[in-house]
Amino acid sequence: MIHESKGGYVKSEIHKGIATVEFFHPQGNSLPGSLLRELAKEIHSHGNNNEVRVILLRSGGDTNFCAGASFEELSNIKSVEEGTTFFNGFAQLINIMRKVPKLIVGRIHGKCVGGGVGLAAAVDYAIAVESAEIRLSELAIGIGPFVVGPAVERKIGLSAFTQLAIDSALWRNGDWARRKGLFAELHPNVDSMDESVLRLTNTLAASSPEATGELKKIFWKGTEHWDQLLSERAAISGRLIVTEHARAAVSKFKAKVKVS
Repeated sequence: MIHESKGGYVKSEIHKGIATVEFFHPQGNSLPGSLLRELAKEIHSHGNNNEVRVILLRSGGDTNFCAGASFEELSNIKSVEEGTTFFNGFAQLINIMRKVPKLIVGRIHGKCVGGGVGLAAAVDYAIAVESAEIRLSELAIGIGPFVVGPAVERKIGLSAFTQLAIDSALWRNGDWARRKGLFAELHPNVDSMDESVLRLTNTLAASSPEATGELKKIFWKGTEHWDQLLSERAAISGRLIVTEHARAAVSKFKAKVKVS
Protein backbone atom coordinates (compact mmCIF):
# COMPACT_ATOMS: atom_id res chain seq x y z
CA MET A 1 0.00 0.00 0.00
CA ILE A 2 1.33 3.44 -0.93
CA HIS A 3 0.06 6.93 -0.09
CA GLU A 4 1.57 9.78 -2.12
CA SER A 5 1.49 13.41 -1.06
CA LYS A 6 3.22 16.51 -2.47
CA GLY A 7 6.16 14.64 -3.93
CA GLY A 8 6.55 12.29 -0.99
CA TYR A 9 5.01 9.02 0.07
CA VAL A 10 4.33 6.60 2.88
CA LYS A 11 4.19 2.96 1.84
CA SER A 12 3.92 -0.28 3.74
CA GLU A 13 3.86 -4.02 3.26
CA ILE A 14 3.51 -7.10 5.44
CA HIS A 15 5.73 -10.14 4.96
CA LYS A 16 5.89 -13.07 7.38
CA GLY A 17 4.63 -11.00 10.30
CA ILE A 18 6.92 -8.03 9.61
CA ALA A 19 5.18 -4.77 8.68
CA THR A 20 7.64 -2.48 6.90
CA VAL A 21 6.59 1.17 6.89
CA GLU A 22 8.67 3.48 4.68
CA PHE A 23 8.40 7.24 4.24
CA PHE A 24 10.10 9.48 1.71
CA HIS A 25 10.20 13.14 0.79
CA PRO A 26 12.54 14.70 -1.81
CA GLN A 27 13.58 17.40 0.68
CA GLY A 28 15.79 15.20 2.83
CA ASN A 29 12.92 13.00 3.98
CA SER A 30 11.40 15.96 5.79
CA LEU A 31 7.89 15.55 7.14
CA PRO A 32 5.03 17.82 6.10
CA GLY A 33 1.75 17.39 7.94
CA SER A 34 0.29 15.07 5.30
CA LEU A 35 3.13 12.55 5.68
CA LEU A 36 2.97 12.77 9.47
CA ARG A 37 -0.71 11.86 9.35
CA GLU A 38 -0.14 8.97 6.92
CA LEU A 39 2.72 7.61 9.03
CA ALA A 40 0.53 7.72 12.12
CA LYS A 41 -2.30 5.92 10.29
CA GLU A 42 -0.05 3.18 8.94
CA ILE A 43 1.68 2.50 12.26
CA HIS A 44 -1.64 2.50 14.10
CA SER A 45 -3.15 0.12 11.56
CA HIS A 46 -0.25 -2.33 11.63
CA GLY A 47 0.08 -2.04 15.38
CA ASN A 48 -3.46 -3.34 15.79
CA ASN A 49 -3.29 -5.99 13.06
CA ASN A 50 -3.10 -9.55 14.43
CA GLU A 51 -1.10 -10.63 11.37
CA VAL A 52 1.70 -8.24 12.33
CA ARG A 53 4.25 -9.22 14.97
CA VAL A 54 6.80 -6.40 14.58
CA ILE A 55 6.98 -3.05 12.75
CA LEU A 56 10.04 -1.85 10.85
CA LEU A 57 10.24 1.92 10.33
CA ARG A 58 12.55 3.13 7.58
CA SER A 59 12.91 5.96 5.10
CA GLY A 60 13.62 5.97 1.38
CA GLY A 61 16.71 7.14 -0.47
CA ASP A 62 20.29 6.92 0.75
CA THR A 63 20.97 10.30 2.40
CA ASN A 64 18.98 11.55 5.41
CA PHE A 65 16.91 9.27 7.59
CA CYS A 66 14.73 12.27 8.37
CA ALA A 67 15.30 16.03 8.12
CA GLY A 68 12.48 16.76 10.57
CA ALA A 69 9.73 19.28 9.99
CA SER A 70 9.14 20.54 6.45
CA PHE A 71 10.52 24.09 6.11
CA GLU A 72 8.14 24.63 3.21
CA GLU A 73 5.22 24.00 5.51
CA LEU A 74 6.72 25.87 8.46
CA SER A 75 7.12 28.97 6.28
CA ASN A 76 3.42 28.86 5.37
CA ILE A 77 2.13 28.82 8.95
CA LYS A 78 0.29 32.08 9.60
CA SER A 79 -1.35 31.60 12.98
CA VAL A 80 -0.84 29.98 16.36
CA GLU A 81 -3.68 27.58 15.57
CA GLU A 82 -2.04 26.46 12.32
CA GLY A 83 1.28 26.05 14.08
CA THR A 84 -0.23 24.02 16.90
CA THR A 85 -2.02 21.78 14.41
CA PHE A 86 1.21 21.12 12.53
CA PHE A 87 3.26 20.24 15.61
CA ASN A 88 0.41 18.11 16.90
CA GLY A 89 1.20 15.88 13.91
CA PHE A 90 4.51 14.96 15.55
CA ALA A 91 2.80 14.61 18.92
CA GLN A 92 0.19 12.21 17.58
CA LEU A 93 2.77 10.14 15.70
CA ILE A 94 4.99 9.71 18.75
CA ASN A 95 2.00 8.84 20.93
CA ILE A 96 0.83 6.21 18.46
CA MET A 97 4.34 4.72 18.30
CA ARG A 98 4.47 4.37 22.06
CA LYS A 99 0.94 2.98 22.44
CA VAL A 100 0.72 0.34 19.70
CA PRO A 101 1.23 -3.15 21.22
CA LYS A 102 3.97 -4.06 18.73
CA LEU A 103 7.68 -3.42 19.02
CA ILE A 104 9.03 -0.96 16.45
CA VAL A 105 12.51 -1.36 15.00
CA GLY A 106 14.08 1.69 13.35
CA ARG A 107 16.51 1.54 10.41
CA ILE A 108 18.64 4.70 10.62
CA HIS A 109 20.68 5.11 7.45
CA GLY A 110 21.70 8.76 7.60
CA LYS A 111 21.31 12.10 9.32
CA CYS A 112 18.50 12.73 11.82
CA VAL A 113 17.47 16.34 12.36
CA GLY A 114 14.90 17.72 14.80
CA GLY A 115 11.78 15.61 14.48
CA GLY A 116 13.90 12.89 12.89
CA VAL A 117 15.75 12.51 16.19
CA GLY A 118 12.33 12.23 17.81
CA LEU A 119 11.40 9.34 15.51
CA ALA A 120 14.69 7.58 16.24
CA ALA A 121 13.96 7.97 19.95
CA ALA A 122 10.36 6.78 19.67
CA VAL A 123 11.21 3.43 18.06
CA ASP A 124 11.86 0.64 20.53
CA TYR A 125 15.16 -0.45 18.97
CA ALA A 126 17.22 1.67 16.57
CA ILE A 127 19.83 0.10 14.27
CA ALA A 128 22.08 2.62 12.53
CA VAL A 129 25.16 3.01 10.34
CA GLU A 130 28.33 4.65 11.62
CA SER A 131 27.82 7.61 9.28
CA ALA A 132 24.53 8.52 10.97
CA GLU A 133 24.53 11.89 12.74
CA ILE A 134 21.99 13.65 14.91
CA ARG A 135 21.11 17.25 15.63
CA LEU A 136 18.24 18.98 17.42
CA SER A 137 18.05 22.14 15.32
CA GLU A 138 14.86 23.65 16.74
CA LEU A 139 16.42 26.42 18.83
CA ALA A 140 18.19 27.68 15.71
CA ILE A 141 14.82 28.45 14.13
CA GLY A 142 13.34 30.18 17.15
CA ILE A 143 11.45 27.31 18.76
CA GLY A 144 12.74 24.29 20.68
CA PRO A 145 12.50 20.48 20.72
CA PHE A 146 9.37 20.63 22.86
CA VAL A 147 7.32 17.86 21.25
CA VAL A 148 10.12 15.36 20.62
CA GLY A 149 11.88 16.27 23.87
CA PRO A 150 10.15 13.72 26.13
CA ALA A 151 10.94 10.86 23.75
CA VAL A 152 14.57 11.94 23.34
CA GLU A 153 15.09 12.53 27.06
CA ARG A 154 13.55 9.15 27.87
CA LYS A 155 16.16 7.46 25.68
CA ILE A 156 19.34 9.41 26.40
CA GLY A 157 18.72 11.15 29.73
CA LEU A 158 18.30 14.78 30.71
CA SER A 159 21.98 15.76 30.50
CA ALA A 160 22.48 14.51 26.93
CA PHE A 161 19.12 15.93 25.85
CA THR A 162 20.12 19.29 27.32
CA GLN A 163 23.35 19.25 25.29
CA LEU A 164 21.46 18.54 22.06
CA ALA A 165 18.77 21.12 22.73
CA ILE A 166 21.15 23.95 23.69
CA ASP A 167 23.86 23.52 21.05
CA SER A 168 21.50 23.30 18.10
CA ALA A 169 24.27 23.88 15.55
CA LEU A 170 26.49 20.94 16.51
CA TRP A 171 26.18 17.53 14.87
CA ARG A 172 26.72 14.51 17.13
CA ASN A 173 28.06 11.43 15.41
CA GLY A 174 26.68 7.91 15.47
CA ASP A 175 29.07 6.77 18.19
CA TRP A 176 27.86 9.55 20.49
CA ALA A 177 24.26 8.51 19.83
CA ARG A 178 25.04 4.87 20.51
CA ARG A 179 26.92 5.61 23.75
CA LYS A 180 24.01 7.74 24.98
CA GLY A 181 21.48 5.01 24.17
CA LEU A 182 19.66 6.49 21.20
CA PHE A 183 21.05 3.85 18.83
CA ALA A 184 21.06 0.26 20.03
CA GLU A 185 23.49 -0.86 17.32
CA LEU A 186 25.96 0.84 15.01
CA HIS A 187 27.22 -0.79 11.81
CA PRO A 188 30.08 0.10 9.45
CA ASN A 189 27.92 0.02 6.32
CA VAL A 190 24.37 -0.35 5.05
CA ASP A 191 24.74 -4.04 4.19
CA SER A 192 25.80 -4.88 7.73
CA MET A 193 22.97 -2.77 9.14
CA ASP A 194 20.40 -4.47 6.92
CA GLU A 195 21.64 -7.92 7.92
CA SER A 196 21.06 -7.01 11.56
CA VAL A 197 17.65 -5.48 10.80
CA LEU A 198 16.61 -8.67 9.01
CA ARG A 199 17.92 -10.89 11.80
CA LEU A 200 16.16 -8.98 14.57
CA THR A 201 12.83 -8.48 12.80
CA ASN A 202 12.69 -12.18 11.89
CA THR A 203 13.46 -13.11 15.49
CA LEU A 204 10.75 -10.80 16.81
CA ALA A 205 8.26 -12.03 14.21
CA ALA A 206 8.76 -15.54 15.59
CA SER A 207 8.43 -14.40 19.21
CA SER A 208 5.32 -14.51 21.37
CA PRO A 209 3.13 -11.48 20.56
CA GLU A 210 1.77 -11.59 24.09
CA ALA A 211 5.27 -11.44 25.55
CA THR A 212 6.47 -8.64 23.26
CA GLY A 213 3.27 -6.72 23.97
CA GLU A 214 3.85 -6.95 27.70
CA LEU A 215 7.47 -5.89 27.25
CA LYS A 216 6.33 -2.83 25.32
CA LYS A 217 4.08 -1.82 28.23
CA ILE A 218 7.03 -2.08 30.61
CA PHE A 219 9.37 -0.15 28.32
CA TRP A 220 6.93 2.77 28.11
CA LYS A 221 5.74 2.74 31.72
CA GLY A 222 5.42 6.26 33.09
CA THR A 223 4.43 7.87 29.79
CA GLU A 224 0.68 7.48 30.24
CA HIS A 225 0.29 11.27 30.52
CA TRP A 226 1.98 11.97 27.17
CA ASP A 227 -1.26 12.49 25.24
CA GLN A 228 -1.76 15.68 27.23
CA LEU A 229 1.92 16.52 27.64
CA LEU A 230 2.80 16.38 23.94
CA SER A 231 -0.33 18.32 23.05
CA GLU A 232 0.76 21.04 25.46
CA ARG A 233 4.26 21.00 23.99
CA ALA A 234 2.81 21.33 20.46
CA ALA A 235 0.98 24.45 21.62
CA ILE A 236 4.28 25.98 22.77
CA SER A 237 5.90 25.36 19.38
CA GLY A 238 2.74 26.58 17.63
CA ARG A 239 2.96 29.87 19.50
CA LEU A 240 6.67 30.37 18.92
CA ILE A 241 6.75 29.48 15.21
CA VAL A 242 4.77 32.62 14.30
CA THR A 243 7.06 35.04 16.16
CA GLU A 244 9.19 37.45 14.12
CA HIS A 245 12.36 35.65 15.18
CA ALA A 246 11.11 32.27 14.02
CA ARG A 247 9.69 33.60 10.74
CA ALA A 248 13.03 35.20 9.85
CA ALA A 249 14.99 32.07 10.84
CA VAL A 250 12.72 29.73 8.87
CA SER A 251 12.99 31.96 5.78
CA LYS A 252 16.78 31.92 6.07
CA PHE A 253 16.92 28.13 6.44
CA LYS A 254 14.45 27.63 3.60
CA ALA A 255 16.59 29.78 1.27
CA LYS A 256 19.70 27.82 2.27
CA VAL A 257 17.98 24.51 1.52
CA LYS A 258 16.94 25.75 -1.95
CA VAL A 259 20.49 26.90 -2.74
CA SER A 260 22.01 23.57 -1.68
